[in-house]
Amino acid sequence: VFQQMFKAECHFINGTEKVRFLERSFYNRFEYARFDSDVGRYEGFTPFGECNARHWNSDPDWMENRRTAVDWLCRHNYRVFAPFSVERR
Repeated sequence: VFQQMFKAECHFINGTEKVRFLERSFYNRFEYARFDSDVGRYEGFTPFGECNARHWNSDPDWMENRRTAVDWLCRHNYRVFAPFSVERR
């Protein structure tokens, strides 16, 4: 059985002042690529992931979408996420 999975994560540090967006790509339970908003680009962890990271990093429209995800995904949905994640600590 082969499984491909993509996971998007928003990490809130000090409310919405410091927000980190992670998009992680997995194949067969191994992470092969990751976008980190603090780094600002994709990083590959396997040969397949490095190839994909080069492809995604070379597309300016795609990268602009990922770099702004902190605002349109994380900060925009903070009131939805907060009761389940931030306030439960």
